[in-house]
Amino acid sequence: MATKFFIPSVNILGQNSVEEAVKDIKSFGFKHALIVTDKPLVKIGLVAKVADKLQTENIQVSIFDGVQPNPTTGNVEAGLALLNSNKCDFIISLGGGSPHDCAKGIALVATNGGQIKDYEGVDVSTKPQLPLVAINTTAGTASEMTRFCIITDEARHIKMAIVDKNTTPILSVNDPELMLDKPASLTAATGMDALTHAVEAYVSIAANPITDACAIKAIELIKANLVNAVKDGQNIDAREQMAYAQFLAGMAFNNASLGYVHAMAHQLGGFYDLPHGVCNAILLPHVQNYNAKVVPQRLADVAKAMGENINGLSAELGAKLAIEAIKNLSESVDIPATLTELGVKAEDIPTLAENALKDACGFTNPQQASFDEICQIYQAAL
Repeated sequence: MATKFFIPSVNILGQNSVEEAVKDIKSFGFKHALIVTDKPLVKIGLVAKVADKLQTENIQVSIFDGVQPNPTTGNVEAGLALLNSNKCDFIISLGGGSPHDCAKGIALVATNGGQIKDYEGVDVSTKPQLPLVAINTTAGTASEMTRFCIITDEARHIKMAIVDKNTTPILSVNDPELMLDKPASLTAATGMDALTHAVEAYVSIAANPITDACAIKAIELIKANLVNAVKDGQNIDAREQMAYAQFLAGMAFNNASLGYVHAMAHQLGGFYDLPHGVCNAILLPHVQNYNAKVVPQRLADVAKAMGENINGLSAELGAKLAIEAIKNLSESVDIPATLTELGVKAEDIPTLAENALKDACGFTNPQQASFDEICQIYQAAL
């Protein structure tokens, strides 16, 4: 069976990446950028630094800083209005997954028309989006290099999954120097998000040797560096290794897709406006406990990548070690242990499960779950 591998055509990683990116942007011949970001990054001066570098190269800049932590259809509409009024010819997303996803929504609608909700699903658009350069400031979502765009539909209170080849940025940038000042809680949440991407891609029914290699290396790097990055945010080496880890995890899931962890976490984010990475971290061991019934050897491989000794163990015991290792890593970076701690209520589970099953149609979990089984997984995570 033929496979396709999606990735931006140019990807810059490592220290001083922003300087290199500005040179590339100038070479593209763009004239006016819409920087899509959030208010915290404006407040700490990071947006101004990037804008200054662009303006030094005679590239005009307009700034949309209205992106919410879970970007909404309204955010996309507001950003698009600013883009059109200023006649911007390309977009720069600056931040983590939220600015990247919002920018993708703006760029897609800018050329295809309509509303962002029109593009929910897989490869619905017909035209390439407006050129997008994604400059990353967190090590987790990999949205700077994927074809995934997650936008909250405010009317339906759900997160829409837009999976479209036309949302892939033309250039991604991962400079660890931009990640040094991120708080420990955000570092932990985004790091566990990256781990979830790698694990879900590795157990996916769409996995292939390329995605396997990316996923396993990502897991190894996350296990080796996440705790250090959380405990010492100024550790540039740990930050750089986490940047590579999340990028590798992105390469894996961008092509092997995801599973029930994300389908279920999306509902929690859309319903309660909760942090995506934290929801993933809590759900990950519970969903893998379900997946272990059919792919124990795959999860045993995950255990080995996380440093567990699986020599002489059955695949089933290896899978259990993987699940415990995931729980232990999550606990070591102070992720809440249960959904109850996030305010999730048992009476909402049927609604969450119903929406999760709809969302999961576009994903590649190793076995299909029923409505009752999804409810049981949510219940186990409470």
